[in-house]
Amino acid sequence: MKFFNSFGPNPAIVRIFMAEKGIELESQEVDLMAGENRQEAHLKRNPSGQMPALEMDNGNYVSEVTAIMEYLDEKFPDEKGLIGNTPEERAETRMWTRKIDLLICEPLANGGRCGPMYEIFKTRMPVDQSLAEGLTNWGNHYMNWLDDQMEGKTYICGDRFSMADILFFGWMNFMGSLGGGIMPEQKNLTAWKERMAARPSAEA
Repeated sequence: MKFFNSFGPNPAIVRIFMAEKGIELESQEVDLMAGENRQEAHLKRNPSGQMPALEMDNGNYVSEVTAIMEYLDEKFPDEKGLIGNTPEERAETRMWTRKIDLLICEPLANGGRCGPMYEIFKTRMPVDQSLAEGLTNWGNHYMNWLDDQMEGKTYICGDRFSMADILFFGWMNFMGSLGGGIMPEQKNLTAWKERMAARPSAEA
């Protein structure tokens, strides 16, 4: 297997997942700023030109972070339960991962691409500056919703640390580095992020 790594939240999500499971893979850097991910060699790995990508044991490639994490979880089984150790736990993890990705991470990311990062992305993908405010408002609305949902919880799935936490932390850590992400008034999410940042895998 080989992991195609780069700058950005999605590769970081997979690196954190691998660090939590103690997985070490051969890796190759792809230069996003130089547009290497939009060149022929990488488009053969991932036709959408996004990062990261993983070359599997059979020589084929898989992209999309949840698919990569689930593949690695099956290839390196353990008792950590990052996706879940029972059908019920796996269903809960997948439910929260999907909610967070669709309701928060994707709207905020696309709001950034259509807004502050428009000049970077205008030649790389379809972006529309008129959508920036609406997408950002959508993501922020559900950030407040998730803050309410986190009342009394240690992690997104209650007391159980999971793939949902890893995905959300990867995005919030990246957005925080750009001056966005979790707001101070979101007390439950702020406390959650502090717990996540204290894990050794946060440095992956």
